[in-house]
Amino acid sequence: MTAAEMLERLVGFATVSRDSNLDLIAYVEGYLDEHGIEHWRVESDDGKKANLLARIGPEVGGGVVLSGHTDVVPVDGQPWSTDPFTLVDKGDGKLYGRGTCDMKGFIACALAELPEWLKRGLDKPIYLALSYDEEVGCIGAPRMIERLMADHPRPAAVIVGEPTLMQPVVAHKGATNLRTTVTGRASHSSQIDQGVSAIHVAARLVTKIEDVMSELRAEGRVDEAFNVAHSSLHVGKIAGGTAINIMARECTFEWEIRHLPGDRVEELLGRVNDYAAELEAEMQRRAPETSIVTEALNLTVPALADDNNAQVLDLCRELLGEQPSGAVAYATEAGQFQRVGLPTVICGPGSIRQAHQPDEYIEIEQLAAGTRFMQALGRRLGQ
Repeated sequence: MTAAEMLERLVGFATVSRDSNLDLIAYVEGYLDEHGIEHWRVESDDGKKANLLARIGPEVGGGVVLSGHTDVVPVDGQPWSTDPFTLVDKGDGKLYGRGTCDMKGFIACALAELPEWLKRGLDKPIYLALSYDEEVGCIGAPRMIERLMADHPRPAAVIVGEPTLMQPVVAHKGATNLRTTVTGRASHSSQIDQGVSAIHVAARLVTKIEDVMSELRAEGRVDEAFNVAHSSLHVGKIAGGTAINIMARECTFEWEIRHLPGDRVEELLGRVNDYAAELEAEMQRRAPETSIVTEALNLTVPALADDNNAQVLDLCRELLGEQPSGAVAYATEAGQFQRVGLPTVICGPGSIRQAHQPDEYIEIEQLAAGTRFMQALGRRLGQ
């Protein structure tokens, strides 16, 4: 089976993060069973989703982990010209479908090459680490990493196959998603002194969140390796109020912090929380029942630092030829692997510019480049 044929099968599973990925996992398990490969499910608490860990080759240390997520982002409201969950070749050198570049293309390259790895025989194992819910906060990967470290000999390197045009990436920002709820006191809008508008207070706090970025730049807290050179804070959703003539009792907004490897998310959140405490005290002088509450929507996805990665970076360059390394603003499970001491880089086929877009695609040449990488990896670890 070619990588394109495998990709066609994987794209056909509509593994949007809000839905189950178990049909895709079952398909991959069946494929692994056909080839006599050991594998292990690591399920979510509710059993509706699962990670899949597989080992090709001997049960010895020093192997390479190929990590990829099975979930994709929604297609709702996007102007697709084709069925998003049917792989389409329009004859323009591209393969269209949701997840083609982000990141079922990488998984397809690995699975398609698996029979050749078996024929060659491996001195060191290749692990396939397929996770769920990466797109909503890298939720699934930590328990899979825990299982890997507890039950298997220690790997030497991890390659996370996010789309990088097959160039190694050595650093990415961390990510934290948050929800802030401002509770005010409702009143008739003609009696402005009787109420506390949750919307007005929220607006001041939203402005502060943006101001923190200016503070960081002024303090020189930048890393030019990133195209956005500072930690970023962004409010993506806001809702509040019931009518134009009622002072809003509640306003809720959802926001994120994407922090540089050298920054601490706790310190950045602390700046916002300190200002929120000032606003809350001001509110409560007028109405004691008012409040501002911020809660995390996910565990912080740790940043990937350009550190302790010489061995895996050298491996990538050996397999790919000399390539420049870089940094990216998006978050992946790479920082979670690095946190347990595994040398980790990101490298995969396709471009992040196509990810999450309508008519998402991967160039056929990029899929071929991913295949050549998998072939070279087999030769490197083979007998």
